[in-house]
Amino acid sequence: MSKAFTKESDGDDELEDTPKGLPPGSKNYMRPQGFAALKAELSHLLKVERPKVVEVVSWAAGNGDRSENGDYLYGKKRLREIDRRIRFLTKRIESAHVVDPDQQKKRDQVFFGATVTYASPRDEEITITIVGIDEADMERGLISWISPVARALLKAFEGDSVPVRTPSGIEMIEVVEIRYGE
Repeated sequence: MSKAFTKESDGDDELEDTPKGLPPGSKNYMRPQGFAALKAELSHLLKVERPKVVEVVSWAAGNGDRSENGDYLYGKKRLREIDRRIRFLTKRIESAHVVDPDQQKKRDQVFFGATVTYASPRDEEITITIVGIDEADMERGLISWISPVARALLKAFEGDSVPVRTPSGIEMIEVVEIRYGE
């Protein structure tokens, strides 16, 4: 077959823009801060990033031969990346269920948005906040509500010991403190 009739790809066109990570049939919970961050990123892409890249691509397209024009080729690739991210963010924002932890009435039990301090089997005290999957950042102590630790902690009370499934087996962790709000 002639090369003219085959599509060559650098591999990034096949990346999906569909939201991943949510269990089937579950809701995309997030805190108001996470929702605002997604909206801010979407707005920045639409109002700042994309127009800049479109301007560069149109300028580069006017320079003639596009096959060896680095500005044009890089700009088109960057435009695809931006559009993919815009689609992803739009789907996440549309499916979001914003839950404000400050409105939680049962503050003695672990629910979405709670900041929980627990004791590990190695006698370490670890503090985490249960957040949406788009907000998760382990370095800042923000863990997704679908993570094994968060699932084990959900609905627990202070003083409860709950089992957590880990790669090395089941470990018991003890809830030391539950807080809501920043």
